[in-house]
Amino acid sequence: MKSNNKKDKVNSVKNYIYMLKFISKHTPFMVFGYLFFDVLANLPWTLSNVVLLKYIIDVASEGHGFERIAFALIFFAIFVVVTNLFTTLFYEISMPKQKEKLYFAIYKTIYEKAAKMDYEAYDNPEYYNDLVLAMNSMNERAYAVLSNTQDILSNTVSVLTIGAVIISIDPICLVFVAVCVAIMTPIGRLIAKVNVERTEVMTPLDRKNLYFSRVFYLQDYAKELRLSGAGKMIETRYNRNITDRITTISPYLTKQWKLYFCQEALPMTLLIYLGISLLMGYKAIVTKDVTMGDFAATFNGAASISTSVFAITSNFAISFRENSLYVEKFRRFMNAKEKMISGSKTTVFENPPTIKFENVSFKYPGTDKYVLKNISFEISPYKKVALVGYNGAGKTTLTNLLLRLYDVTEGAITIDGVNIKDWDIASYHKNFAAVFQDFSIFGATLGENVSMNDSHDKEKALEALKSAHFDRKLPEGTDSILLREFDDDGMSLSGGEAQKIAIARAFYKNCAFAILDEPSANLDPVAEHTLNQSMVKAANQKTVLFISHRLSTTVMADEIYMLENGEIIEHGSHEELMKNNGKYAYMFRLQAEKYTE
Repeated sequence: MKSNNKKDKVNSVKNYIYMLKFISKHTPFMVFGYLFFDVLANLPWTLSNVVLLKYIIDVASEGHGFERIAFALIFFAIFVVVTNLFTTLFYEISMPKQKEKLYFAIYKTIYEKAAKMDYEAYDNPEYYNDLVLAMNSMNERAYAVLSNTQDILSNTVSVLTIGAVIISIDPICLVFVAVCVAIMTPIGRLIAKVNVERTEVMTPLDRKNLYFSRVFYLQDYAKELRLSGAGKMIETRYNRNITDRITTISPYLTKQWKLYFCQEALPMTLLIYLGISLLMGYKAIVTKDVTMGDFAATFNGAASISTSVFAITSNFAISFRENSLYVEKFRRFMNAKEKMISGSKTTVFENPPTIKFENVSFKYPGTDKYVLKNISFEISPYKKVALVGYNGAGKTTLTNLLLRLYDVTEGAITIDGVNIKDWDIASYHKNFAAVFQDFSIFGATLGENVSMNDSHDKEKALEALKSAHFDRKLPEGTDSILLREFDDDGMSLSGGEAQKIAIARAFYKNCAFAILDEPSANLDPVAEHTLNQSMVKAANQKTVLFISHRLSTTVMADEIYMLENGEIIEHGSHEELMKNNGKYAYMFRLQAEKYTE
C-alpha cells in the first residue's frame, strides 16, 4: 500500500510537471506572470500581519511620535497600491488573453491528435472516454494545475517569510508550529483520501444527474417530454437519484467533519492560540524578554503558518490529486499510438481507377466474429455499383474498408493493382467523396457546409446544390448561416434539406469515386427517384458505390451485390437478378407491393 501511495505521489508530480511544461510552451508569460504576481499580491498582507503589526505596537509601546507610525502606514499603503496596480493589470488585462491562448492550444492539440488516430480507436471505450474527458475538462484542469501550483508556491513563500521573522524573535515558537504541522499533515492526507473516495463513489450518481439535465434541456427530447408525459418519469428518477446521493455522501461528510475538527480546531487552539499566547504573553509581561510587538507578531505569524500548512496538506492535496488524475488521462490520450500505417503514394486520380476486393475478410478489433467473409469483386471505372442486403449484412463495413477507416483482417483491396495500404492516408481520402447516413450539418455557412472548407466557389456550390435538388431560397445565398448554435439568424433545416446538402458535397468535390451510404433515407419516394436520376447524371464522370434499403434506387445501378451474413450471395444487374428470382427479387417485389398498396 505504501509503495502504491509513493508511486501515486511520484506520478502526480510528473503529471504536474508535464502540464506546466505544456502551459509554458504555449503561454510562457502566463506561467511566469501568474506565479510572480500572486506572490507579489500576497506579500504585503503577509508582511503586514507580522512585521508591520510588530513595528506599530513597538513604536506605540515605546512612546515614539505618531509620525513614525503614520510614515510606516503611508509607506505600506503606497507599496500596496503599486503592487495592486501591477497585479490587477496582469489579472484583468493580460490573464484573460493568456487563458484564451492556452485554451486554444489545448483544443488544437486535442483536435490534431484525434484527427491522426485510427477510426477504430473510437470503438475503444477507454480511448473514447479519454477523448471526451480531454475535450470537456482539460482547459479547466490545465488552469487548475497552474492555480494549484501558484497556491502552493504562495503559501510556501508565506511560511518561509513568516518563519524567518519568528526565528528572529523566539525560535521556541517554531516548536509549537512544528508540532501543530506534524499533527495537521497526516490528518490532511486522510482528508484527501476520504475526498477521493467520495468523488469515486459519487461519479456514477453525478453521471445520472448530468443525463437528467441533458434530457430537460436538449431539443432531442423536447417533443417526447411534452407529448408523452415522460417528464414526470424522469423527475421521479431524478428525485430518487438525489436521495441516493444524500445517502451515499452522508458517511463521508461525517468522516470529513471529524477529520477537519481534529486537524484544524484542536492543534490550532491548543498549540497556537493557547500555547504561543501563554508563552509569549509570559515573556512579554512577566520576564520582559520580548516586546508586545513580538508577542503580537509571533501569535499572528504562527497562526498564518499553520493556516498555510493546513491549506497545502488538505485543500491543495485534494485538488493536487484530482487534477493529476485528469492530466494522467490527457497524457494517456496524447500518448496513444496509431496502429494504421500510412504509405508513401500520394496519387490523386483524375479519372476513375479499377478497384478490386481480393478475398477480403474482416472482424472488428477485440472481437472474434467475422462480419465480412472472403469478399471478392471488382468495380470498373465509371460504373454505378449498389450494395444491398438486410441490416447487419456488412454493407457499411465494406465501404469503411474501402475508405480505409479500418484495415482488412485478411485479403487485400487494390486500386489499379496497388494495395491501398501503400497510399498516404490523407492523399488517399482525396480520391473519395462520401455521404453517410449519419451525416452532420455544421454551424457554418451553406457554402462551407457544401465545400467542407472555409473558402468555396459560390457558383460551384450552387451547382452542386442544384444537382442535389436543394431548392430552398436562402436570404444570403451560400453565405447564409445554418443552425442556430452561434447565430440567432441561423437557418433551421428539415431532415430532407439537410440530406440534400450532404449529397451536394459529393457533387462539389472533384474526385474519381463517390460513396453514398443511404443518401436519400430522409426523402419521400418521389423526391428520392428524382434525386437518384440527378445523381446518376451528375456523377457520370465518377465511379459510384451506393448503399440503399430502397431497392427502387438500385434499378439504375450497372452492378448489384447482395450481401447476407458478411458474404456476397448474389450479384448482377437488376434485370439479371430479377430473372434469377432469388432473395434480391423477393426483397424488390416485397417493397414494390408496399408502394402499390
